[in-house]
Amino acid sequence: MKKAINQSTLFLILNGISILTLLFLVLSLMEYNRITDHLSGANEKRVTLTYNANRFMNGSAYLTNEVRAYAATGSQEHYDNYWDEVNVQKNRDKGVAAMQEIGITEEEQAMINEMSALSNALVPLEEEAMKEVQAGQREDAIAYVYGQEYNDSIAKINSLKEQFLAALDKRTLNSVELLLRQEEFVRIRMIAAIVMVGVMQLIVITVTRRRVLRPVILVKEQMGEISKGNLSEDFSLRSDTSEIGMLVESIHETKRELKKYIQDIDSVLSQMAQGNMDLSVGDDYRGEFLPIQNAMRQILDALNNALLGINRTAEQVSLESERLSSGARTLSNGTVQQASAVEELSASIQDISRQVDSTSGDAEQARKAAEDASEMMGLCGQKMEALTAAMENISKASHQIGGIIKTIEDISFQTKILALNAAVEAARAGEAGQGFAVVADEVQSLANKSATSAQGITELIENAMELVQYGSSLSSETTNALAAVVSSAEKSAEMVERIADSAFSQSQSLKQLTRGMEQISEVVQTNAATSQESAASARELSDMASELKLSVQKFRLRGI
Repeated sequence: MKKAINQSTLFLILNGISILTLLFLVLSLMEYNRITDHLSGANEKRVTLTYNANRFMNGSAYLTNEVRAYAATGSQEHYDNYWDEVNVQKNRDKGVAAMQEIGITEEEQAMINEMSALSNALVPLEEEAMKEVQAGQREDAIAYVYGQEYNDSIAKINSLKEQFLAALDKRTLNSVELLLRQEEFVRIRMIAAIVMVGVMQLIVITVTRRRVLRPVILVKEQMGEISKGNLSEDFSLRSDTSEIGMLVESIHETKRELKKYIQDIDSVLSQMAQGNMDLSVGDDYRGEFLPIQNAMRQILDALNNALLGINRTAEQVSLESERLSSGARTLSNGTVQQASAVEELSASIQDISRQVDSTSGDAEQARKAAEDASEMMGLCGQKMEALTAAMENISKASHQIGGIIKTIEDISFQTKILALNAAVEAARAGEAGQGFAVVADEVQSLANKSATSAQGITELIENAMELVQYGSSLSSETTNALAAVVSSAEKSAEMVERIADSAFSQSQSLKQLTRGMEQISEVVQTNAATSQESAASARELSDMASELKLSVQKFRLRGI
């Protein structure tokens, strides 16, 4: 078998290179970020140093300008500004402190010290000039601040300023340019790493396509042909020691084994078709094909045994067929007599079935009548229950009317008392209350009539309540009686229904019996015809048994 690198090893190498390249890209990106941060810090440091250097120099220049302005104008504002800068603002000292904190070289520090010494040397001249201005001698003060010594010191300070700024700018610019070059170098490395990753991915894609996808597609197509039963299809791939190569070798081995099994099975079945049953199946079947091997052996054994049995049975069938023919003739005569008796019995059963059908119809009508009577009795019971409920409602209404009459009596009693009081008040009033006394008499008379009427109505209502109670008692008794009648009617309906069901069941049973007798009659007649045919068939069976024995003898069987 041809040796080849495994696909897993190849992809491990390619992916390892890609991962290392990506790791290099990540490290380069981290370094790029670090350099970018340093570059930003360097630019910020350069700007801060330049700002503080200008602050230092501008502070010194500011003092010079203010002292000259004070000498020229004598304005107190310039005097105050001078001392405010010296004592409060202190821009020179703050600028130097800030630059020292950021970081400056010894050469730059030496220039700062020299500028500070020159500036400090001017302080006595400036103080003397301000004293002259305060003394009113402005011309002497101007001579001090615009004199040769002062101008020489200012010129030296300005020269040192330019040298300091140039040295500071050069140094910081060199740091920035160095970081820019480093940044550019790292950027080129990152681009190279990205290109390397892209190249490795193209290589992986190409290798995957050639070493994996194409063989897998060919394997899929070959397996499709095998699944269709086409084992002769050419398979162009050759096996090797790689994973795909081992898969290809498995497919070739599978095709060889399948062809071998198919050829063996085809050979055995062809000889069996030619009548040769004295065969043996090979012993080189493997795996899931072992059941096929066992099945073919079982088929051969079963066919040999079956054909041997058929051969022996054919001889016995030939002997028994003669006996069967004789018995069939005897059976034919008996079945004809049996058919006649069955027809007479069937006619008798049909007469009984018609009588039971008539009885079943009458029972069904009786059951319907009983159901109708039961429904009517139930309806009467419901009406009586409604009547009883109505009587109870009338009784309740009579009690309510009794309460109303009691109220009328109370009103009549109160009216009498009211009329009596009115008569007493009219008597006290004398002649002036005579008219009121007449009204009081009429009210008392009306109250007496109301009381009399209320008493009469009370008697009538009491009589009516007694009658209602008597009617309610009668309706209750009637309801109970009807309930007993309904219960008896329901029991009668149930008994009639059971009778009807029993009659219907008997009718159905007789119908089934009639159909059974008809079927028996048909079977008996059929048996009579069949027994005659069986006699003829027995003779034919004997002839066929002889032919079957001759046909079995054509097979070459084991043990014969």
